[in-house]
Amino acid sequence: MPVKVAINGYGTIGKRVADAVIKQDDMKIVGVAKTKPNYEAKMALAKGYALYASNKDSLAKFDKAGVKVRGTLDDLLKECEIVIDCTPEESGYKPVYEKANIKGIWQGGEEHSLTNLSFNAAVNYSECYGASYVRVPSCNTTGLIRTLHPLESSFGIESVLAVMVRRATDPYDSKKGPINAIEPELEMPSHHGPDVQSVLKTLNIHTIAVKVPTTIMHLHAISVKLKRTATPKDVLDVWSRSPRIKFVRGEDGVKSTAQIMEVARDMSRNRSDLYEIAVWEDGVHVVNDKQLYYFQAVHQESDVVPENIDAIRAMMKLEKDGKKSIEKTDRSLGITG
Repeated sequence: MPVKVAINGYGTIGKRVADAVIKQDDMKIVGVAKTKPNYEAKMALAKGYALYASNKDSLAKFDKAGVKVRGTLDDLLKECEIVIDCTPEESGYKPVYEKANIKGIWQGGEEHSLTNLSFNAAVNYSECYGASYVRVPSCNTTGLIRTLHPLESSFGIESVLAVMVRRATDPYDSKKGPINAIEPELEMPSHHGPDVQSVLKTLNIHTIAVKVPTTIMHLHAISVKLKRTATPKDVLDVWSRSPRIKFVRGEDGVKSTAQIMEVARDMSRNRSDLYEIAVWEDGVHVVNDKQLYYFQAVHQESDVVPENIDAIRAMMKLEKDGKKSIEKTDRSLGITG
């Protein structure tokens, strides 16, 4: 029988995870919970998802708006075996899930300490096998892990300096900024480095972040000091055998994040989502045999979606082999190469 999955928070990530779940043959959506009767709630109904209000206060808002729901989150939790929490950070639902005796997956806005297990399918699938609660790290953290883990496994890494040029907000959000500014994150390191270490525990990484007035993707400029010598071809060969990495070329006219998103559109991806981390193939350079430099782009709305699917499989013991789970998820989402 397919595992019964609930989504609490049907927003940027929640709606994408829901649409990914229904493409799997070993899991199904039993309902989604929302706090407001907005267009996303109505779209969930239009797609055939069972809709629930987050709490009794929300229920009153749905009733007033004439949007029919099947009950509250408490009712939804009685129908599921695992809940994907895509609510804003620090929403505090863990005691609710514990009381309902169901498993839970959180997103990267939460602290690692909430679950003490931060999940990446290629790194620690077996560690999270059968776990009750895990957290899928943020889009930027997931992006860094995707390319750094293969390097660490193949060449060893002495140190990493990663500069994150971050989008200001998601495309739908017209309330946030900066509008006409570049905003540095003054904390050193930025939170991304310690977050990477919640999965790659021994990696020596330092991160710097700046926020810029764009909405479509993040850009990373990464400097890696390798322990063993490598050429750009060696590095590219390793990444070509690693999951969820896609090469693009400036020589082909893909010179910015705008063109990368156009590639996703031309691939006919749902919502133009790019689940993979895009690496500029002709932007990979090695100096003095061990100093590696490269650029990568992260589609913040979608790169964590396949990780959520694999986390469900690991926690619910649907597939013991992480590699097989990755392959199954990637086939269902059209991730190739």
